[in-house]
Amino acid sequence: MPLYRINPLSDERWLSLLAAHPGASTFYQPGWLKTLTDTYGYKPFALTSTPAGKPLEDGVAFCEIDSWITGRRLVSLPFTDHGEPILSADARLMLADWLRSESRHGGWKYIEMRPLTWQTSPVEDGTESQSFWLHTLKISGSLDDVFRAFDKDSVQRRIRRAEREKIAVEKGCSEEQVNDFYRLLIGTRKRHHLPPQPRSWFTNLFKNMTGQAELRIARKDGIAIGAIVSLHTGTNVIYKYGCSDEQYHRFAPMPWLFWNLIMDANAAGAESLDFGRTDLDNAGLIRFKDQFGTVRTKLTYYRFANKAVRKPAPSTSGALTGRLFSLVPDRISCKVGEILYRHMG
Repeated sequence: MPLYRINPLSDERWLSLLAAHPGASTFYQPGWLKTLTDTYGYKPFALTSTPAGKPLEDGVAFCEIDSWITGRRLVSLPFTDHGEPILSADARLMLADWLRSESRHGGWKYIEMRPLTWQTSPVEDGTESQSFWLHTLKISGSLDDVFRAFDKDSVQRRIRRAEREKIAVEKGCSEEQVNDFYRLLIGTRKRHHLPPQPRSWFTNLFKNMTGQAELRIARKDGIAIGAIVSLHTGTNVIYKYGCSDEQYHRFAPMPWLFWNLIMDANAAGAESLDFGRTDLDNAGLIRFKDQFGTVRTKLTYYRFANKAVRKPAPSTSGALTGRLFSLVPDRISCKVGEILYRHMG
């Protein structure tokens, strides 16, 4: 059986497929794919075993990346923590055949898959690329039970501190709010020795994922001191971006923002909060996420490479890291991000 290529941005069957699978990746949503296209010029497509004219039964999404720095690649999906294929066992076998053939003869440097559970076998020619920790938290049921699972010192106490300090939390994506968020993001990325993502990425994200992408800002006496961006589809909530002003950390804006997100998501019927991927050697961030009582699992990406060019592409956590980005003016760091991020998906 063949696999058919469709455009998930224009084929109405794609949305119906996602609606029929409550656990489908939030990153498969057309809004996320359109944001990748609008910001970086990536070309999304999906593969399915369903021929034209029939309701989709399965699918897996990719983006084409054509970069003179990192090479011509297929990624499922760029700037995405994970994207589990919606495939039956038979369709997965067909995808394995397609990956093996396309990686050898399609002219790609490599094809990368970022599944949650699907693993390749040696016969498929897939090799482990990168691994991360993925933290998830059950947030359905009693909020008291959720709160009791938090570390008493590092999370519970700090949430109560933020409450006593009357740290306000607001939701929205007005230009002023996005400006406040982006200012905090620049400072946070600078502390981590990284350039910020282009501002256009967030403008496009809130435009394309209206009702699915949410921005929360913590304020002390009207001053923005922390912010998080989360993605919502069905019963799934994903924490995607976070930033804060270091001089206000004593007021615990980040634990307070997470607790507000959890309370809102619980009230809306969400079942779990995905805290996103974490580098295996990032002890501080791992500890922070562990302290919420999360379950930690290994997340592994797989590459199907043209054996003539096995060298991995540079990543924003490797090649871009350095003290340079903590020293240059913000406007230069932002410009560097605008130029380089499209090559790093």
